[in-house]
Amino acid sequence: MAEFVGAFASSHAPLIARAWEAVDAARRDAISRTFSELARRVAAAKPDVLVVVSPDHWVNFFLDNLPGVCIGVGQTHKGPPEPWLSHLPYASVAGHPAFAGHLARTALDEGFEPSLSHHLELDHGFVIPLWKMGIDRLPPLVPIIVNTIEPPMPSLRRCLAWGDLIRTAVERYPGNLRVAVLATGGASHSIGEHDMGRIDEAFDRDCFEHLRSGDREGLLAFLEQRLEAAGNGAAEMRNWLVAHGAAQGKGFELLGYHPYPEWYVGCGFAAWNPG
Repeated sequence: MAEFVGAFASSHAPLIARAWEAVDAARRDAISRTFSELARRVAAAKPDVLVVVSPDHWVNFFLDNLPGVCIGVGQTHKGPPEPWLSHLPYASVAGHPAFAGHLARTALDEGFEPSLSHHLELDHGFVIPLWKMGIDRLPPLVPIIVNTIEPPMPSLRRCLAWGDLIRTAVERYPGNLRVAVLATGGASHSIGEHDMGRIDEAFDRDCFEHLRSGDREGLLAFLEQRLEAAGNGAAEMRNWLVAHGAAQGKGFELLGYHPYPEWYVGCGFAAWNPG
């Protein structure tokens, strides 16, 4: 049987790559230490497969074809198409079709209906956290795209249920495999709106406290009330809910919070101890 070995979360603010020098050295050092600690936690979990949950920023899908959830089941995945990430060492990223296919079959058996892709491109949402963590050798990735870009989006409760589903798939996998989940995106931010650049620190800190509490219903009620007002980009906290569900809502630890207005995002980083 496979083993669930950890859940993690990281913001993927594009300006981390495009405007790193816009933030002063002391704050850059602080977030670099957070990335290093996140990398240490991931390395300590020793995953054979890393399930990465992120949105698609109009790279694989558009309004004419916009799935709520898509699982990448390919042998390999293409790296980011954004020209400002061409220097990253991710022209091609290994997939894990055996576990990805098993996850898809488990989802269908359990009443979930994901879209599937054999040829995903992994944009900045997927690769910026991996790059900034500086993991020497990436494990195979199983990407899951969750629509957090354009309404209607998967419900908050359904995203939490997707985390439960991933945990179920791990427990049913017949081979020996160490599986971890990395959620990317969030926390509060507003992109392309009149309040672009606004960060809602109060929302972010309250959200982290609700994640820490382990009270799933309380967390969902909080997000239903406050998420929309935290900026359109805060919808990416749905990805964190997937990780939270996979960890069974237990063991949340905030590794760092860096609300840097120069990068337009309340950058949050977390790990869940699977116990």
